[in-house]
Amino acid sequence: MRIRATAALAVTLGLGLSACGGGTAGGPAAPAGPAAARQTGDLLVTTPAAKGELDKATWNLPFGEPASLDPIKAFNYPENTVVANLCEGLMRLDPDYSVKPNLAEKVANPDPKTWVYTLREGVTFWDGEPMTADDVVFSLRRHLDPDEGSYWASDQITGNIDSIEKTGDHEVTIRLKQPDATLNSYMVTPVGVVVEKAQREKAGAKYGTPEGSVMCTGPFKVASWQKGSKITMDRNDAYWDAARKAKTKQLDLQFIVDPGAIASALDTGAIDGSYDVPVGALDRLSASQNGKLYLGRSLQMVAVISTGNGLLGDPAVRRALAMATDREAIAQTVFAGTAQASRSLVPRGGWSYGDEVFGPAYDALPDTKKNIEEAKKLVAGKTGGAPIVIAYPSERQFYADILSEVANAGRELGLTIQPKGVPSAQYGAFFSDAKARAGYDGFMTTNYMDIPDPLAFLRTIAAKGGSQNFNGYEDPQVQDLIGKAAATADDAERAKVTTEIQSKVMEQTPWIPIAAPAVQLFLNKRVTGVPASFVYLYSPWAASLGAA
Repeated sequence: MRIRATAALAVTLGLGLSACGGGTAGGPAAPAGPAAARQTGDLLVTTPAAKGELDKATWNLPFGEPASLDPIKAFNYPENTVVANLCEGLMRLDPDYSVKPNLAEKVANPDPKTWVYTLREGVTFWDGEPMTADDVVFSLRRHLDPDEGSYWASDQITGNIDSIEKTGDHEVTIRLKQPDATLNSYMVTPVGVVVEKAQREKAGAKYGTPEGSVMCTGPFKVASWQKGSKITMDRNDAYWDAARKAKTKQLDLQFIVDPGAIASALDTGAIDGSYDVPVGALDRLSASQNGKLYLGRSLQMVAVISTGNGLLGDPAVRRALAMATDREAIAQTVFAGTAQASRSLVPRGGWSYGDEVFGPAYDALPDTKKNIEEAKKLVAGKTGGAPIVIAYPSERQFYADILSEVANAGRELGLTIQPKGVPSAQYGAFFSDAKARAGYDGFMTTNYMDIPDPLAFLRTIAAKGGSQNFNGYEDPQVQDLIGKAAATADDAERAKVTTEIQSKVMEQTPWIPIAAPAVQLFLNKRVTGVPASFVYLYSPWAASLGAA
């Protein structure tokens, strides 16, 4: 469960599966039985290309109905999965995690604090109005306006922006307070998404709702939104990029959340496809005669977050629990063989540069094999005392299963682990309100990287004031390294500094990494073409959906 939150609102999400994996590493061995039919080997980035167009297709959003289609409120699975097909950023994230120009045809970084975007000409919104530099400046500045309430406003990203200015008819310049080599990658996310200024201002408080809608430039446009039932998207036949025009004329997005109902709808063909297939549906769908289950390269990871309280506030105890927990068994059983045990808080393959640096550095971290004897040495003299209370969303059984194994590990070390279920409606506050975490030593998360850059993710956890620094982690040397990495434009050099950060953070283990699940994607045999990797939150995945 990853909760994205701002002072304005905590957005809750109970996940029925999880996170990440892939890169060039081989996938996990598939278990026996029906699951043996699952694809193994390298995790995928794409599915086979479509061979034709479709008049209509149906897709499911397994985490429910979006709360809004306003891009700056797209900070969660349902919203992002829809908005990614409607609204576009200055840059584009491709299935292999490469970042390419999009609404900006060119980007320049003339000095460490300046990013200059040359805008693509000939781009129009769905209503036919041209996209202008004024629209771009307005859209980017929305994140800086407290009245707009952007969920993407943060110290590390938008808080570092000094100015956003129109510097030419087709040019926009962003100036930063401090150098940040990751900023351009954030232009693939809603941070860099462009909306039509006039329509936003006209819609007022109804913006992003079924009544107010949005106005964007993407390959699909909103046809209708029937609350509680479905969202229908129609192909944008005037889309500016003819080579990437959508292959499906109409796409209905439904909101089935029950795992059994999802499995049935996919297996019978009532729904053509879904990302994030629940773990409980994997056995049935991997044996389906009507479609195929794909495992893709992901940016997700499952972990236990320390609040800094109690015995779990001790780094030695956290490292010991990581060593003593059979994370490989969790990956094979709880996640039905669709995950890999995690060595790091950065998922294996969770990067778009520096593979020759990040890959070996990941492999050099302590392995995930259970090692009780070494773990006991770490907790010598630290056992006994009050139980370690760890919260999880009570509706999600797989978290309870994970914590059962963690509790087994604790008993072997002389520690008492007390899992405590919390209703999902209340769980979101753990990520936004320190008072909600009072009385808990840890809480479960399924988290993901917004962009394929380990620096960007690690600093949310380890930077002073980081948006996900929940246990007061503070290391002056790490803080200096974060600043150094952000100021390093050369990818290979930045990767070297970032691996130093990773190594030091993992010595403290502010979060205990558990598993990195693959993207779990099911497609009916009549459709194909969508990305298999985790780009579906920020890339127009449905544009490539077509006939098999």
